[in-house]
Amino acid sequence: MKFAVLVFPGSNCDIDCYKAVESTIGQSVDYVWHTATDLSAYDAIIVPGGFSYGDYLRCGAIAQFANVMNEVKKAAEQGKYVLGICNGFQILTEAGLLPGALIRNNGLKFRCHSTNLEVVNAATPFTNQYAEGDIIDIPIAHGEGNYYCDDETLAELKANNQIVFRYACDTNPNGSVENIAGISNKAGNVVGMMPHPERAVNQLLGSEDGKGMFTSILNAWREQHGAAVNG
Repeated sequence: MKFAVLVFPGSNCDIDCYKAVESTIGQSVDYVWHTATDLSAYDAIIVPGGFSYGDYLRCGAIAQFANVMNEVKKAAEQGKYVLGICNGFQILTEAGLLPGALIRNNGLKFRCHSTNLEVVNAATPFTNQYAEGDIIDIPIAHGEGNYYCDDETLAELKANNQIVFRYACDTNPNGSVENIAGISNKAGNVVGMMPHPERAVNQLLGSEDGKGMFTSILNAWREQHGAAVNG
């Protein structure tokens, strides 16, 4: 399996994502610059956190127009796995790959600490190594992590089981509607989340609960690949 970790001017979690793939599942991984015009060689794409283009205008607003995002859209349409983390989540919403928007934290302060998440949907390619209802310890680091959507979109998210993670145990750090910490597209192959699983892959970091996301992606790809080969 081959991973691409996108790099925008201002990305600062790209190395963390690269190392998480390398250390947890030992798969091939490349840094891919934002000017790239071909992602066909990759099975999974990670859009990392940071401050792409300095968060000018608003978070992810400029990054959505980068050349590589046209290729991310193509990859998503082809059913490849796309994971947006923190600023990556913001970019995916700005690009229309995920519904809703991320706005300023309700306390108007940057929040950086460990957070308990509830796994709401364990049937995605990103969560199949968890069980529904699992509480996992994943850190956050954001100032604009308040997930917002209108009532119609929220009803669709619930009806289609697109809510992947919620902040658990009344720990909502930013005011997100319905405590939402991560969502998927309708097909389930694109997920965006504000917490950082790549920062929770070793107990030395305080938690290794994020490892399951990377092993889930590899497991999903192997199942898909095996089905294709056997077919």
